[in-house]
Amino acid sequence: MFIPLHDANRLKHIRYQYVTLGIIGLNFLVWCAISLGGTGLAQATALSLGYIPSVAYDLAVLPPELDLVPTPFTYITYSFLHADLLHLGGNMLFLWVFGDNVEDALGHLRYLIFYLACTVAGAAFHGMVMPESQAPLIGASGAVAGVIAAYLILHPRVKLWVLAFARIPLRVPAWLALVVWIGTQFFMFVVDEENQVSWAAHIGGIVAGTILVVPMRRRGVPLFDRRIVAPEAAQIERS
Repeated sequence: MFIPLHDANRLKHIRYQYVTLGIIGLNFLVWCAISLGGTGLAQATALSLGYIPSVAYDLAVLPPELDLVPTPFTYITYSFLHADLLHLGGNMLFLWVFGDNVEDALGHLRYLIFYLACTVAGAAFHGMVMPESQAPLIGASGAVAGVIAAYLILHPRVKLWVLAFARIPLRVPAWLALVVWIGTQFFMFVVDEENQVSWAAHIGGIVAGTILVVPMRRRGVPLFDRRIVAPEAAQIERS
């Protein structure tokens, strides 16, 4: 589809995107630590900290040695685990390009709450669609999908540099690239029943991000790149 490279969208309310960078750094540290332990540790961690719908719905039980955290925690912990470097790098690249401006619009603390809420929404919808699944869900794509949806609501007119089909550099409006990306998630959710990608988690994140960005944004932050125009003295009318 496309790989985001850069957006010409300066920060307006914060000096630096500390939360976005912290999330990216934590994801890489977790992946490195698990990778050093080999395949066995990766599989055990996915079962212990990944989100397993059948366990969440009390249809299955983990062995005691893998039951490391309360099941509600896995609605968040799953998002910090990734299958391989490509899986991790793709999610973190999208978060790097789009997360800073969403953090700027919400503020650091509300952005962190927003990100975690989209994480939970991704797992929850995945579980609703596949309640009997015994496969662990891992990856940050549900949360990242929420960030992408929020960016579309906030900055549809910003120009993005992307690699279309992973090889053709193009400069396009954000709305074009992101509407195509979001539309693809819904399309794949309907037609692709066998793929290992959880399109349901993406959709859960998209819906949560679309809903939450409106009330959680800073006061005065416009939607859809609208400009706030202050009335000029000459335009003030007396009554």
